[in-house]
Amino acid sequence: MSDVQQPASVSKVKICGIKEEATLYGMKGLPVEYIGFMFARSKRQLTPRRAAELLEASRQVPMAEGKRPLAVGVFVNPTLEQLEETLTIVPLDVVQLHGDESPEFCREVRERFRVDVWRALPAIDDSVDPSFGTERLAAYKDAVSTILIDTAGGGTGIAFRWEVIPSYQEAAIRNGLQLFIAGGLNPDNAKELIATYHPDGVDLSSGVETDGVKDNAKIAAFVERVKST
Repeated sequence: MSDVQQPASVSKVKICGIKEEATLYGMKGLPVEYIGFMFARSKRQLTPRRAAELLEASRQVPMAEGKRPLAVGVFVNPTLEQLEETLTIVPLDVVQLHGDESPEFCREVRERFRVDVWRALPAIDDSVDPSFGTERLAAYKDAVSTILIDTAGGGTGIAFRWEVIPSYQEAAIRNGLQLFIAGGLNPDNAKELIATYHPDGVDLSSGVETDGVKDNAKIAAFVERVKST
């Protein structure tokens, strides 16, 4: 175990890859802080107009304590023009970037569009290179609010080696960043992750699906296990 100071608050939850109103209705009353819409090429990709419809539906479905979840748009190497076009149609709270976006680009997105910006990075095995991943994280200080570490490639449903998490937590704390964990999470491993590492937040999509469709029972089970640990 690392001696990283664990945050006092309960880990936040982001359910990504929302495609249907039924998923949102099934989340009513759950303590889910973020919902994610995919704009990058993917089997879960949405048009901005479809995302706007789902965002409007989410505002009619209060989560825990009557709060609405914040909307996160997931992009891979977008241009500023593409972001502007999307944000004009769907008023996202967060832009999450999964490509090769530089700290300078992230900073420009934040300042130009007045949105929160998250940067996803692949988890680097520290047995291969003990500092590369955390040094890359540090480069985004003052450019984003949150770093999300994921299995390389993202969206694979495969977990990375969790033993690297403490080094990322230490780097995130040093640089004033939130740290979210993604990659292979599901209701069966949620308790272990939270009890061992207590990250600022967790992000998942395929881990709460059955046959490629969001499963409301799995979402409820995952959220309960995260929030009760």
